[in-house]
Amino acid sequence: MTGAADERRRTAAAALAAAAVHLPSLGGAFQFDDYNVIVHEPAVHSASALLAALAGGVRPLLKASYALNWALGPGPAGFHAFNIAVHALNAALVYAIGRRLCARWLGEEKAAGPALAAALLFALHPAQTEAVTYICGRSSSLMASFYLGAALLYLRGATGAAAALFVLALSVKETALTLPAALLLFDGKLSRCQSPAWLAAAAGLAAMLLSARYRDLLGYGFTQRGLTENLLTQLNGVWYLIERLITLRGFNIDPGLPELRAWTPALAAQAAGLAALAGLGLASLRRRPELGFGILWFFLQLAPTNSLVPRLDPANDRQLYLACWGPFLALAAAASRAMTPLRARAAAGLLLAAFAAASVARQLDYRSEIRLWEASVREAPDNARARNNLGLAYQEAGRREEALEQYRAALRLRPDYTRAGVNKRLLEWESGGD
Repeated sequence: MTGAADERRRTAAAALAAAAVHLPSLGGAFQFDDYNVIVHEPAVHSASALLAALAGGVRPLLKASYALNWALGPGPAGFHAFNIAVHALNAALVYAIGRRLCARWLGEEKAAGPALAAALLFALHPAQTEAVTYICGRSSSLMASFYLGAALLYLRGATGAAAALFVLALSVKETALTLPAALLLFDGKLSRCQSPAWLAAAAGLAAMLLSARYRDLLGYGFTQRGLTENLLTQLNGVWYLIERLITLRGFNIDPGLPELRAWTPALAAQAAGLAALAGLGLASLRRRPELGFGILWFFLQLAPTNSLVPRLDPANDRQLYLACWGPFLALAAAASRAMTPLRARAAAGLLLAAFAAASVARQLDYRSEIRLWEASVREAPDNARARNNLGLAYQEAGRREEALEQYRAALRLRPDYTRAGVNKRLLEWESGGD
């Protein structure tokens, strides 16, 4: 009875910490793509419009969640509250899953501490801001809720129910396709228990390939860069994400990473580092399973967005949302082996304090469009799109001279940038210039 009560307290602690540290998000504004997919998207403004749009659309469950929020109140606060609740749920889920995995690796009596530490690190890391505070980052966090729920049910032996939740995860975001491979990683081998998930994945992939909308998105991606160029670009993109995970710095809603079309010494060094890391993960699976799991989980979760299929933006912070939990679990398990419980708790406390402070600071960037895009330009001053968006934010606030300067800066960086050119000409015309 006491054990069950302790489990409930630890689960609640993970969820409450995730919610509490993200309370500043409640004051956030709609940002960037929120306008495209929510504020200016009639399909999520009523149930009838949503039903009419679902036939040819993508991510139906994600859109339904937007429609629900819009019906309850179109202001951003309700959307933020929903996102915080989803993140709190996910923190509880990663604790429950980590608890079972750590019991295999460390023994039942040592499992709870590392699992809770990893869940708290997942809950508080500042990289999670983009999936929690940025409203349309919900695509990552809500998908993760069904994904983690399916994983937990699988570990409890409910394979049919796990497959059903997996389908819901796919209806939020297609990157959930990695779930069967994650179950394989849990078990260390193929088993019949995984069959429902593999069948659901095959059906989901077939449905996507038959969807004209998905085919259009895939085709558009390959108009941006070919397979080789994309792989080179993604080597740098994955390295960028690892740096954000470790340094807690440089978070950017629009990092503007370059498209790479040829090898450079720096890129070769990054490729060697990533290959060594992946090799370490594979080599560790038998003798140090927690280390192998943590590394391979990280690469597995990045595979849909940061490998073969070209995306307009090579890397975004929210791609770390699920990926970061694996390394955190490996780190916590390793600390429990190498340190006394007191020292492990002290080290975790220091890390969590640093994570929480960085998270709150990053959330405050989302309080206004001006603040967010000023932060983006500080991190990537050569990103023309960030300059243009900062100009729009200044213009919206009536700060015309500052807006014009940002449009000019964007055009200096990209003379053929039509959107910045049009914005500049319109503002000059409104101001009475030539």
